[in-house]
Amino acid sequence: MNTTTTQGVTVSVTTNYLPDYSSPGQEHYVFAYKIDIRNDSEYTVKLLRRHWYIHDANAVVREVEGEGVVGQQPVLEPGQSHQYVSGCNLKTGLGKMLGTYQMERVVDGREFTVQIPEFTLVVPYRLN
Repeated sequence: MNTTTTQGVTVSVTTNYLPDYSSPGQEHYVFAYKIDIRNDSEYTVKLLRRHWYIHDANAVVREVEGEGVVGQQPVLEPGQSHQYVSGCNLKTGLGKMLGTYQMERVVDGREFTVQIPEFTLVVPYRLN
């Protein structure tokens, strides 16, 4: 599990390779990742936007930006968490993702950026 904390907001990531949805012979590898966002700050926060950088082993970098996460803009009171699962496809069996969330303190509308820790996407047989 990869974890980072920014201004009291902790983001943790775990990943899984999905062989049933992948076709290595056709350079199609599918991964799922589970994100846990925990608000350990003293303020209620709202997740406004996401910004991802997706790298594969061929040095191809894709950027993905948009509102919220999986169609939601969760509001987290102090001590609350939000989890979601999403996915990514690569043309190689090895890659990585990293990014940021744009958050807002609800009390005063102040926006701040939360780091998403870099994590590796790798098919299990590449680890040997």
